[in-house]
Amino acid sequence: MIEMKDVTKKYPNGVTALRGVDISIKPGEFVYVVGPSGAGKSTFIKLMYREEKPTSGQIVVNGVNLSTLKDKSVPLLRRQIGVVFQDFKLLPTLTVYENVAFAMEVIEESPSAIKKRVMEVLDLVGLKSKARMLPGELSGGEQQRVSIARSIVNQPKVVIADEPTGNLDPDTAWGIMDIFEKINAKGTTLVMATHNKEIVNTIRRRVLAIEDGRIVRDEQRGDYGYEI
Repeated sequence: MIEMKDVTKKYPNGVTALRGVDISIKPGEFVYVVGPSGAGKSTFIKLMYREEKPTSGQIVVNGVNLSTLKDKSVPLLRRQIGVVFQDFKLLPTLTVYENVAFAMEVIEESPSAIKKRVMEVLDLVGLKSKARMLPGELSGGEQQRVSIARSIVNQPKVVIADEPTGNLDPDTAWGIMDIFEKINAKGTTLVMATHNKEIVNTIRRRVLAIEDGRIVRDEQRGDYGYEI
């Protein structure tokens, strides 16, 4: 599903964000990525959906070699990967329904298929009744739910979440995690970078710990392992 072999990422400013990373994530796994600020977590996440390219090494996602993937093929790759961001990245002038539907419109799905699927995912995230509202009329937690709905509307095999609970209060964060568990239970592979120690220690899943650009710990049902 996701393979990294001897992956190194050096930025033009001389910073080496990742060093010789080797990992394998199987279909259907739920994986936390943890580590101190500046350890390389965000780079690790961005490499998976080709926001960044590795300096050396090989990355394969869903059978696609990202190291040799042409830029013009990146949009096609991203149709197979759902991405959830800390800051939501919703289109403010579009309604909840339109924000989610947009992800299906770009792949030219039929209007009837779009309506059916969008309402299904809005129901899953508990926002069916707010389909006509604008993002600015929603709470932060509700906006994140819209972001999640958008990320899964095209039924991707992989969902990548970069600090998805970082801007949310604890109760709202637990609600978001409940949605992620439901998504994972349907067979979707989920990779989540997080600083939320309580969530990692309560909902035990595989933990990849990154320090100074290296994977220093890889544990099934691991804990957070850092003081924050």
